[in-house]
Amino acid sequence: MHSPSEAAAVPLTSPVTNGTFCPQSRRRFVLIAAILASALGFIDGSILAIAMPAIRVNLGASLAQAQWISNAYALTLSALILAGGAAGDRFGLRRAFVAGIALFIAASLACALAPNALVLIAFRALQGIGAAIMVPGSLAIIAKAYPKKERGRAIGIWAAASALTTALGPVLGGFVLSAFGNGIWRAIFAINLPLGLISIYLLLAKIPADAPTEKRSLDLGGAALATLAFGALAYGLTSMSASGEGHLSGPSIAAGAVLLAVFIVFELRQREPMIDLSLFRVGAFAGANVATFFLYFALSANLFYLPMLLIAGWGLSTAEVGFIFLPLSASIALLSGPVGQLSDRIGPRFPIACGSLVVASAFAGLALLAHAGIHNFWTGTFPLMALMGLGMALVVSPLSTAIMTAVEDKDTGAASGINNAVSRIGGLIAVAAMGSLAAWVYESALDGNATSGVPGFGEPATVGLAPAVDAARLAASDAAFSAVSSVTALLCALSAVIAWTTISGQRLPWPWRAENRQG
Repeated sequence: MHSPSEAAAVPLTSPVTNGTFCPQSRRRFVLIAAILASALGFIDGSILAIAMPAIRVNLGASLAQAQWISNAYALTLSALILAGGAAGDRFGLRRAFVAGIALFIAASLACALAPNALVLIAFRALQGIGAAIMVPGSLAIIAKAYPKKERGRAIGIWAAASALTTALGPVLGGFVLSAFGNGIWRAIFAINLPLGLISIYLLLAKIPADAPTEKRSLDLGGAALATLAFGALAYGLTSMSASGEGHLSGPSIAAGAVLLAVFIVFELRQREPMIDLSLFRVGAFAGANVATFFLYFALSANLFYLPMLLIAGWGLSTAEVGFIFLPLSASIALLSGPVGQLSDRIGPRFPIACGSLVVASAFAGLALLAHAGIHNFWTGTFPLMALMGLGMALVVSPLSTAIMTAVEDKDTGAASGINNAVSRIGGLIAVAAMGSLAAWVYESALDGNATSGVPGFGEPATVGLAPAVDAARLAASDAAFSAVSSVTALLCALSAVIAWTTISGQRLPWPWRAENRQG
């Protein structure tokens, strides 16, 4: 799932040029191609959570397999995105961008044809590799094609189109899934083929090639170590919820921790490291990234497991559930500009801390609703998702400001790339860890005499399930999601504390503070 801060946090790994490689008459094709390519990831990322119950029914996927359908993509994308950005510098943005799109749509087609969950997981990992090259390329090629005086408007159009895609994708996808049944989930991946081919055609036929800007090292060793480290951690956390694999959890987590330490040592010794770890010596930069991790951990966990509860637990239609993503995208699209101006005036500390607390209150509200067994979507869940969207809108732009202002100008590209990777790693760990928590609470909440034949958490009720057993299943589902939302609410509150104590800015933006009074 792509982070909502994509437009603000995609790493601009290419040095900015005057845009002379692309004539003015061809620049619109660059913009269209970048918008279409971005839409590929946004459509997949936002609709997948809505479609997950259908995928599980159609492929017979367990909860652990459902976690890996999401995490296989997140793992390769988060571990390789910085190397993917460097590929654009080394081989030319157009060439790398086309290669990333081609790999992404080829893997998407394979996902659409996957006969079982394991094959789907494998091709989702391959899809993530394509995205790791494609995602940084989409914004970087706009920045390189447009001169500085036109670049802001072009990026604004790209960001608005991305927000529209993210907002409407789940709504339209939900209606399609409701209308055509579980098997139509394959179309989510198949739609990438025509969109990707149009984008590739525009890039190759309408846009001249750009010259490589520098022979940067891709740091493939660091990328491999990061993939292994976070893969082992995610596997260990996920195996807690997998039947018969609990004994692998401890060794996998330990191996992941060791590999992560090896990765850090490896990066410190590299001449051109994938991640410049020295940036974390800056307190504001480190604090902003810790806040990012907690926020996107919380966001990803709720956006992944809430649709499972609503569709498989409450029995809502995918058409209804598709609307839960709408407030988030709309709030970020409408409010990021004004909030960014506020952040410029008073500093990013207050908006981030305030927004984090708003998100925490929304997730706490979801936890209370689920705990109380209140199944009111439009009067309960949806307003809380709108409140969460408001909180994230207060956070997204100021977080980017905090990251950019914490480092020297020469390091802003690297800082942005690191922050983008941190948000994705947060989502990866969240889906793995919170799935195990949900499975444990679900099984604990079920009556021991009623567990035979009961579907797992996030699986729709089977036909002929006894009413008493179905009621126990629903209560256990509510308890499981309530636990997830409670943990994420606490993490968002912790994010607010971290932002308040590490990030610069006025403590309160009140007009009566002495430094804000005129005269």
